[in-house]
Amino acid sequence: MTTPLRGNRDFRLLWLSGLFAVLGGQMSALALPLLVLKETGSAVQAGAVGTVSVGAVLIAMLPGGVMSDRVERRRLMRLCDVGSLTVVTALATAVWFGHAPMALVLLVAAAGAVISSVYGPAAFGLMRAVVPADEMGTATARLQARTQTARLVGPLVGGALFGIHPALPFAAEALGLLLSTICVALVRTRSRARKRAGAVFTREELTAGLAYLWRIPYLRTVLLVFGLGMNFAFGALTFTALTAFSEGGRSGVGGGFVITCVSAGALGGALLAPRMRPDRRTRSLILATCWTCVLAAGVMAWISRPLVAGLMCALCMCLSTIASIGFLSTLLVVTPEEKVGRVQSAAGFLSSMVQPLGPLAGGILLSAFGVRWAFALTGCVLAASALVVTFAPSARETPSREPADPTGREEPAEGPAREPADVPAPEPAAVRQPEPATGPAPVGPAPAGANRAAPGD
Repeated sequence: MTTPLRGNRDFRLLWLSGLFAVLGGQMSALALPLLVLKETGSAVQAGAVGTVSVGAVLIAMLPGGVMSDRVERRRLMRLCDVGSLTVVTALATAVWFGHAPMALVLLVAAAGAVISSVYGPAAFGLMRAVVPADEMGTATARLQARTQTARLVGPLVGGALFGIHPALPFAAEALGLLLSTICVALVRTRSRARKRAGAVFTREELTAGLAYLWRIPYLRTVLLVFGLGMNFAFGALTFTALTAFSEGGRSGVGGGFVITCVSAGALGGALLAPRMRPDRRTRSLILATCWTCVLAAGVMAWISRPLVAGLMCALCMCLSTIASIGFLSTLLVVTPEEKVGRVQSAAGFLSSMVQPLGPLAGGILLSAFGVRWAFALTGCVLAASALVVTFAPSARETPSREPADPTGREEPAEGPAREPADVPAPEPAAVRQPEPATGPAPVGPAPAGANRAAPGD
């Protein structure tokens, strides 16, 4: 017998923990480059903050997955929260007293990204122990809705607080991290993976998640095509729309409308997902997302209007969010417990590595061919990805239960996998982006500039 989600105390604590952390993180994500711009007047240095964060995430993501499979996950999450709280408090104090050197700002950005790369896989693993398998799709959708709401509200609140005093957004994030730490400390469930003797950060350990994904045809195909190809092309599409409808930088109304529609579509998808049970119709949702993106590119090439582009992008993001929730619910349940952290970080790594390239490609196409052909050529890339997902035999067979380790090797157990808890361990079922305590890492199309590696994704 399993505990219903509405009565699952530990899930509610993880939900609240992520809400506090993500809301604070979104406030500081806006305030950090504004702080650098205010202090230095240099847009280049302000942009360096984002570059450092993305670079640190990509570097730390795979090692973070290894750590989450080697350390008791609730304890690791608490350590990450305390580490984040320490660096954010240091920055808030420095800003309050009027001295925040660039080195400290970059250190905070890098440290936050590294900590997030460890925290996310650990939260993903703990989520598996907290939520029964047949409730995983609904739980993931609720976490995604929470994250998307925080992404809409956080920057607005952060900007308002920054206008009052530059230190306030960082103080608010520190408070959120403190509350997040308390929530995680109150979680009773433990999730301890089986351990292996020997060195931790070997090549085999770092690539174990990638190897696992590669050996399962369904996971490999969906991640490479839906996670990389569609993610790259949709990033180019949204950047082209943002640039084209901003009238060369003379007006931000049209481009801002498109990006707002994208965020609204993601939130709408997260709210609709629990009613659609995406874990049971993942393939059809992925196909619908792919071909809707192709249709959107064609419509935007033919009708160059911000209203049309915004509505089409919103529809694409709505479907993509629901499909991602379905795929990641499946990924969580079919992954062996001792590999959960490494597989989650590997999936996030694959989906994030092309993120910076989509806007660059969109800018190149726009400069070389103009608006209409930029949309049309991007649509061709989207169509190629959609065709592969539609006709590839490997994309048709969704794993229905936790498969045997494709490597054929068992990892020796070291102690109990879980300590007794008030929430029963999930049984494998035909059914995860998360969102563990931080939220799912979507694998499908994402808007240009979306931070997919930050907590809460």
